[in-house]
Amino acid sequence: MLGRRDFLGRSGLALAGLTTGCATTTRLAAPTGQITGNALVADLQERTFRFFWDTTDPATGLAPDRWPTPSFSSVAAIGFALTAYPIGVVHGWITREQARARTLTTLQFLADAPQGDGATGFSGYRGFFYHFLGVTKGQRFARCELSTVDTALLLGGTLFAQSWFDGDHPDEVRIRALAERLYTAVEWTWITPRAPLLSMGWHPETGFIKSDWDVYNEGMLLYVLALGSPTHPLPEGTWQAWSSRFESSWSDRWGQPHLHFPPLFGHQYSHVWIDFRGIRDAYIATHDIDYFENSRRAAHAQRAYATANPGGWRGYDAEVWGLTACDGPGDFTTRIAGVDRTFYSYSARGPGDRDDGTIAPTAAAASIAFAPDIATQAIGAMHRRYGAGIYGRYGFADAFNPTLTAPPGPLKHGRIVPGIGWVDGDQLGIDQGPIVAMIENAQSGLIWNTMRRNPHIRRGLQRAGFSGGWLG
Repeated sequence: MLGRRDFLGRSGLALAGLTTGCATTTRLAAPTGQITGNALVADLQERTFRFFWDTTDPATGLAPDRWPTPSFSSVAAIGFALTAYPIGVVHGWITREQARARTLTTLQFLADAPQGDGATGFSGYRGFFYHFLGVTKGQRFARCELSTVDTALLLGGTLFAQSWFDGDHPDEVRIRALAERLYTAVEWTWITPRAPLLSMGWHPETGFIKSDWDVYNEGMLLYVLALGSPTHPLPEGTWQAWSSRFESSWSDRWGQPHLHFPPLFGHQYSHVWIDFRGIRDAYIATHDIDYFENSRRAAHAQRAYATANPGGWRGYDAEVWGLTACDGPGDFTTRIAGVDRTFYSYSARGPGDRDDGTIAPTAAAASIAFAPDIATQAIGAMHRRYGAGIYGRYGFADAFNPTLTAPPGPLKHGRIVPGIGWVDGDQLGIDQGPIVAMIENAQSGLIWNTMRRNPHIRRGLQRAGFSGGWLG
């Protein structure tokens, strides 16, 4: 899973104007009284957009893994930041000139970043990037891995920028060229030690990670990019070899039958950039649905699980739901109301899978493109019940846990808020990104419609065997 200090937002906190390298941000007033429905969704999207605009380094384009705790940069968060900038333009939060300048800075920095097989002094190798980069030089942080999926998420934003910045302005021409350079540099065929499957990554100290992308998960974007490469494509049949393993993940627990992956990010990340509505590969066609419908069912299954609440966690019901990879209070067991409860710090959570009562707002909010009614309801319920403690400057805190009100010792993240429970102190880029992006896809289809024009995405889908719908 993707890996990833004290901020507590309050609904009465206004968004201060912060000076960036491109402009001074507009002051966003916090909602007064109760804000609901579409107005709340719009407010959440703007606040989440401003997370990326305000916290990303304007001199390099390096987006932080988390904020406000000082952290390294996450290359996946950079991909989401690149995706957020045009959304800011269409809503009038920033100008096209500002977005263009920030995007060009980001892509130029990445294109110039050193690549090599050494353990230090490099940002990546063979076109891939390390999961985390230091914020000063943009080079490998500690001993993190060269990450295939995080590189894919970075490239999702890169190719979106390539297609969205389609004007004749010299900087937009340069953006398109840099995006092409970054994408075509990735040597997908190198990182397949157990061909045809892609390895999860590589360390200069120990070589390839011994796990592959070999089950249904967020890897759809990864394989589409690898198959669509004009320079180092994976061979025909790769998608079929991967999808032939999916059937073991098919489940009808908690609702309609669907490909099950416990945390919701696995059903969301690839869909940020690829419109899977109406297009199907050979595998999903055998079940007479598409992958968009599969994600809709997954969101409804999580709501059904929260409604049933087999673990007896406080706060779970038909309105408040959503489990995914997110921060948690810490790794410990304590007794609550006569029951031993085990909690985790950062972890990938799902129905019956490391569920410790920790709810991540991104899980429901980023499902708005699949299940707008229940997602909007969840956004409203979380804000109404817990907003005084979890909603602030950049939207929702990464996670909260109403069950934990008296921890046995120091917390790994966040703090206890009276009347609410545990609340994370940070927001994470890879959880903020799907919120701003999927709200936009739900409302206008901006990212989906833009990426339909990208030749690399189309080529990758076609080589994977997708057909029908907008690919026809």
